[in-house]
Amino acid sequence: MTRQQLIHNTSSLFWYTPEDKKHDISGALLVERILNDGTSDDYRDLISVLGGKRVAEVFFSAKGRQKNNYYPEIYNFFSLVLSQYV
Repeated sequence: MTRQQLIHNTSSLFWYTPEDKKHDISGALLVERILNDGTSDDYRDLISVLGGKRVAEVFFSAKGRQKNNYYPEIYNFFSLVLSQYV
């Protein structure tokens, strides 16, 4: 699966993004939306496309307002899960 296929498969998470702009979705937004609102299958696909290390880098690099975009429960859970990749 490619990054574009992942975005296409999870396009309902990006309902507010026009179809012609979905190819410009940043890695940070992709990780945020899938971790916050995606399914466990979406998470597995994200790891297979970007790699666990890259997902962990994006997740842990979120500072300030970006960090607050994650739901508190989600941030706590994935802090524990993704710490194995760091």
